[in-house]
This record gives sequence, structure tokens and C-alpha cells, in this order.
Amino acid sequence: MARIESKLARMGLQLPPPLSAPGGVALPFPWVNLRDGRAFVSGHGPQEPDGSLAGPFGKVGAEVSEAEAHLLARKTALSMLGSLRRELGDLDRIVAWNRVFGMVNAAPGFDRMPGVINGFSELIIALWGAEAGRHARSAVGMASLPFGIAVEIEAEVTLG
Repeated sequence: MARIESKLARMGLQLPPPLSAPGGVALPFPWVNLRDGRAFVSGHGPQEPDGSLAGPFGKVGAEVSEAEAHLLARKTALSMLGSLRRELGDLDRIVAWNRVFGMVNAAPGFDRMPGVINGFSELIIALWGAEAGRHARSAVGMASLPFGIAVEIEAEVTLG
């Protein structure tokens, strides 16, 4: 078994299958776009192990607590890793995480977006280590996100 997938297994984590998009929704773009030794990863939301979108849904700081959103960011990392695994065949091909852009469906006055997106960053660093896992990052609040999800994250990685 590959190194990163072995770590996921030891942590008791599994990658979800492709997203089961809500009925009537077309997603005419790739989840992962490979260009010149890099993978540009489209925005992902949190998924359940069956591939459905994970809740709770709504605004962080209102319907969704900061702790729940932190866990949703971690589930978003697993969703993204599932897409990368399907596209690359092996997560060990990722040699560096370059950039992460985290979006939080924030209630008015909620300003702790970095703590929410830490749920994503902490898992990536745990899997790839402090050097390859470190990444430039933004964590911003949005007025809304697709389908009422609380967290959406996109990324760029370097391939070996």
C-alpha cells in the first residue's frame, strides 16, 4: 500500500467515492486539472463516506458551530484526496502542497475562518509532514456557498 494511503488507514480514515451531485446539477469541469507537473484542484466540499455532501449545512456561527465546521474542513480534505487519488492513481505522486484557498459560509460577525480551515491544513500536514505538507493559505468568509455547505476548499499541488 502507498505511504499516504497507509497513513490514512492507520488514522482510521477512508476516502469517499466521487461526489453524488444533487439532482439536476451539471458540473462541467474536472475536479483535478493536471498542468505542467501540477494539479489544480477545483473547490471541494465535505463528503460522507457514501459520497453525499456532508452536513450540518448553513452558516458557520449560526446553524453550524466552529467545531463542526473544523470537522467539515477535515472531511473536505478527504473529499479532495479522493479526487486526487482517482486522477493520479497514487497520492504519493504529490510531493508538495503549494496553495490552499478555504472558503467558509460565514454568518454576519463570524471572523474565525482560519480556525475552521485548520481542520483541512492539520490533516494535510499530518499526512505529508511539515515540509511537503506546508502550504500558502487563505481562509475567507463568504455570503453563501453551493448547496448550503459550510466549507469549500480548493488547492494546488506539485507532482513528482
